Amino acid sequence: MSVSDPIADLLTRMRNSIMTRKAVVRIPFSGLKLQVLEVLKREGFVKNFEEVSDEGKKDILVYLKYADNGSSVISTLQRISKPGCRIYNKAKEIKPVLNGLGISVVTTPKGVLSDRECRTQQVGGEVICEIW
Repeated sequence: MSVSDPIADLLTRMRNSIMTRKAVVRIPFSGLKLQVLEVLKREGFVKNFEEVSDEGKKDILVYLKYADNGSSVISTLQRISKPGCRIYNKAKEIKPVLNGLGISVVTTPKGVLSDRECRTQQVGGEVICEIW
């Protein structure tokens, strides 16, 4: 099945799994999705993820993170830059999400980074999504 916006598909699958309190979500493989998940893991929004292969088809298993009281660490996943309307920011234009409680995921010439890493490395790029 062809998906026109794979990042939106990733965010929607994660959002749906969080609403049903699933511990693991299976996502079709993509290099960009892998890089986005690496940022989410570094920032503490997902426990872990791994590549799996079934009958020649690669997928990613994402282990979602929940607090001790059972609530999800992620409350909102919001797509910013879309295929029809790309949003680019310079390094000085990238602001903290919810005063640092959330993150923006940004594709840059140095790879996929969080907003915090972009400000530290003084690099801008396309703002993919915001998570808090």
